[in-house]
Amino acid sequence: MSNVASFNATGAEATETESLPHSIEAEQQLLGAILTNNDVYDRVASIIGPHHFHEPVHARIYETAAARIGKGNLASPVTLKTFLEDDEGLAELGGPAYLVRLAGAAISSFAARDYAQMIYDMAIRRELIELGHDIAGRAAKADVQVEPRDQIVEAEQKLYALSEQGQAERGFQSFLSAVKDAVSVANAAYQREGGLAGISTGLIDMDRKLGGLHKSDLLILAGRPSMGKTSLATNIAFNIAKAYKRGTRNDGTEGAIEGGVVGFYSLEMSAEQLAARVLSEASEIPSEQIRKGDMTEGEFRKFVEAAKTLETCPLYIDDTPALPISQLAARARRLKRTHGLDVLIIDYLQLVRPSSAKDSRVNEVSEITQGLKAIAKELDIPVIALSQLSRQVESRDDKRPQLSDLRESGSIEQDADVVMFVYREEYYVEREKPSEDRLEEMAAWQERMERLHGKAEVVIGKQRHGPIGTVELSFEGQFTRFGNLVKPWQQGNDAEF
Repeated sequence: MSNVASFNATGAEATETESLPHSIEAEQQLLGAILTNNDVYDRVASIIGPHHFHEPVHARIYETAAARIGKGNLASPVTLKTFLEDDEGLAELGGPAYLVRLAGAAISSFAARDYAQMIYDMAIRRELIELGHDIAGRAAKADVQVEPRDQIVEAEQKLYALSEQGQAERGFQSFLSAVKDAVSVANAAYQREGGLAGISTGLIDMDRKLGGLHKSDLLILAGRPSMGKTSLATNIAFNIAKAYKRGTRNDGTEGAIEGGVVGFYSLEMSAEQLAARVLSEASEIPSEQIRKGDMTEGEFRKFVEAAKTLETCPLYIDDTPALPISQLAARARRLKRTHGLDVLIIDYLQLVRPSSAKDSRVNEVSEITQGLKAIAKELDIPVIALSQLSRQVESRDDKRPQLSDLRESGSIEQDADVVMFVYREEYYVEREKPSEDRLEEMAAWQERMERLHGKAEVVIGKQRHGPIGTVELSFEGQFTRFGNLVKPWQQGNDAEF
């Protein structure tokens, strides 16, 4: 450890910050290597930025050199002199002559990447110390308005951001880096033969309409009671977890290359009830029989075998009731850090609590939907939130749901990237059964029931990145299972399925 005094400076400011982790020599060596060989910059640009340097003058030298190299111009002591002549910090270190000494003292460009990594690591340690001081300071200060639990959540959020991105705040990014991300997503879809840019739901027609589940998207899945919202959500969760394969992604990072790790907040049903639904689908034994224990020996064996195969599925369930949105976010961060997390599902939105009481229910729901969208962006995962619909659907002749049927619809509709409605016409027609003596009406009703039996619709009412429309699915009520609906022209040609 040293300070710039090793070249030409001493001062009170240097002594104050000397205790923080830093290596002035590493910064000098790296800058010297860049000024003598501009190609070095390309090797270290992905590791560090100007803000990682401890010495402010070094940060400005690096930033100026990076701007020159980025334009294809030479960055050397001579060319940088013009831009840094009036820099007061550089003047204290000896002016432009300091740039010449940096270049002259550079030992080798071979070790530049190691120096960059050292500078980056020390910058992170300084961030950690600063964060620790901030946490300690806030904890020591008695504030009636701030609960200690909220401070823990906030501290955890900052620590997570630091571990994921290497800095507490990401700030602005250039359009170039955003374009690179967009191209890599399009490339991933192209590699899958024009298929999906996102994670597959396991439901072919839904994937075609949505392009899979996209990272950082908030998807709302809404419906009236008994339409099958939870069933569809558990089906999607099971399909994604079942398809999970880990490996090296296109960007070189380790993670899910197929399927993904799923987190499921079940605020209404217990974890055991949810697991029974998933097992019913996997074992093809009616959930009613599972609940009653009414199974033959063969069925029970089938049930146990299905349970064994599902043991390794990365599906994590949290059934804590009435979770505040801040706690929900904190637990999601923890799950991503410990086991990974690729998709988050919340059943359902109206049962999530706001962090603090609001003057109206609309404002509370607004805070919750904004919080869910923030989780999707922060963790870079799709978030699926189930939502109830208002009763006004029941009073219409056409029971097919619309965006205006969403409870507290303004904020939900505004914050969501995709809004989908589960609709089963069979449910309503079944309740319109005429009396046995009205033969003609009974015949028409039976014909209609046959046509609708085992069918469901997912109506896409809003989609930021694609078309709206309707997806037809099959529905097996006894197994609470949605599936791909084989169209009449696809009979006998199951290759696609």
